[in-house]
Amino acid sequence: MRYLRAAEVGRQPTSSKYEIHLKLRSPKNGPLVRNRIQLPHPVKTDLRIAVICPPESSAATAARRAGASLVGEEAIFEAVKEGRIEFDRCICYVDSLAKLNKAGLGRVLGPRGLMPSAKTGTVVKDVAASVTDMVGASEYRERLGVVRMAVGQLGMTPEELSRNIKSFVDNVKRDMAALSDRVAKDIHEVVLSSTNGPGLSLNGEFRGPESIPSKDLSTL
Repeated sequence: MRYLRAAEVGRQPTSSKYEIHLKLRSPKNGPLVRNRIQLPHPVKTDLRIAVICPPESSAATAARRAGASLVGEEAIFEAVKEGRIEFDRCICYVDSLAKLNKAGLGRVLGPRGLMPSAKTGTVVKDVAASVTDMVGASEYRERLGVVRMAVGQLGMTPEELSRNIKSFVDNVKRDMAALSDRVAKDIHEVVLSSTNGPGLSLNGEFRGPESIPSKDLSTL
């Protein structure tokens, strides 16, 4: 944390974030690790959430109150087809799923991890609860054998960041265990970085018998 904070000197402690990169031993073309997690100390993000539901329905009203950025059906479908994907997460009201499937947006939203599905918990009955949960939760997805996620803000204490890292790593381990009947995965390396800083391995490979104790390190 000291090294990374040194790389972020002069920046607001809430604007820069710590990120964890979990490098996995994972076979090609196998099932991917993907989930959401409520960290012990949430990382504030400006998520833009789209909710697909009838625009004048009670579900739409509840979604807007919960903080959804975009709400509707045809207007969102047309925007996506035109290449205007102005949201970071997408939820579909269960009664609108047929319209979503008919719109044929899977080939556009699927590769971006934005296509709602029951499997990922993004086709729901209670859209307001899902929006509220999503605002406070963080999503992660394995890409090219790496699971990457923001786990803290620069202003967090070492104890807060430690709890977030442990919670995230434990969650990914549970995800991998759930896939054990289909594929074997394990964590090869853990790397901590910051928005403008380098990536530092947490595996301990750079520490030798003569290394200075971490409590004595200083960036001065």
